[in-house]
Amino acid sequence: MLSSLRSILLVCAAISASSVAPAKVGEASEPMVAMASIPTDMVHQPILPDVQPQAADPLAPVDPLAPVTVEPGVEPAAPAAPVATVKPSGDLAAMVAQLRGTDPGSRELECLAVGIYFEAKSEPLIGQLAVGEVIANRANSKGRFPSSYCGVLFQRSQFSFIRGRSWPAVQRSGKQWSTAVAIARIVDQDLKDSAADNALFFHAKRVSPRWRLKRVASIGNHIFYR
Repeated sequence: MLSSLRSILLVCAAISASSVAPAKVGEASEPMVAMASIPTDMVHQPILPDVQPQAADPLAPVDPLAPVTVEPGVEPAAPAAPVATVKPSGDLAAMVAQLRGTDPGSRELECLAVGIYFEAKSEPLIGQLAVGEVIANRANSKGRFPSSYCGVLFQRSQFSFIRGRSWPAVQRSGKQWSTAVAIARIVDQDLKDSAADNALFFHAKRVSPRWRLKRVASIGNHIFYR
């Protein structure tokens, strides 16, 4: 009997020793966070700064001997055709025949050719030359007009075919355009004098603006003034 009672007491003591009161969770307690394992191949990976590639400086000098890098699928631009050397002569048609081309070679000559094309492409060669001279005379007028062919062309309310900062499409494969390019080259190089050599203004004969200007020539369908 005493032995059985002792066994019961030992069992009760063992049960009491294994019982633990639950821990109190306060506001300062933090939840447990499972730590994810880091792959060993990422431990030593350097973090590189996000650097955007810089655009090429359009004014930077170009090494003529440097190789040309071409993007895949992009054709390199063809070099501009050299302009033939022409000596001034009395034959305007012969000079035009030598200087015809579809590529003016520069933005300035393109503006001059465009002005000739839209204002006088159906005029005789001497009429186209006179229109080109007006644009060149304005560019050289030292302050009265813009000092470049493009500036003269885009001056507000001067040429009716200009819309804002653009002009209509040009049929560059046609003879009229190649002729305008030739006339622009003749004017730019001062290879041929015009009957309206000092003119700054012109208008079509079908209109009468009543300008109080000096009339210097009548060529084709245009009248020219200083």
